[in-house]
Amino acid sequence: MEFTGNKAIYLQIAEYVCERILLGKWKPDERVPSVREMAVELEVNPNTVMRTYELLQNKNIINNKRGIGFFLAEDAVNNVREYRRSEFMNDELPLFFRNLYLLDIGFDELQTRYNTFVKENFNS
Repeated sequence: MEFTGNKAIYLQIAEYVCERILLGKWKPDERVPSVREMAVELEVNPNTVMRTYELLQNKNIINNKRGIGFFLAEDAVNNVREYRRSEFMNDELPLFFRNLYLLDIGFDELQTRYNTFVKENFNS
């Protein structure tokens, strides 16, 4: 995973975890990598991963079962969608709309490009 400088690393790790959940790579009630395992895998400080896991616990995406480890919540997929949707609508969408307006990009062109993107990236 490559980190960018425009967002805190723990938030980028949260996005990484959320994407894995939404893509079905991590399943509800499944154990997730330990803080140490994730830190080694991503080459970050364990405290950074712990901060990510605390955020995800607060959003009811993962649960800590003492002595066993972290597990995805039963309704993790819905909770991830709610969390990420809120972030997108509040943080990214206004800038996206601004760029559409400034660049004079219409919804028809956007729909065509969106359909092509989905076909090329998500339909096998």
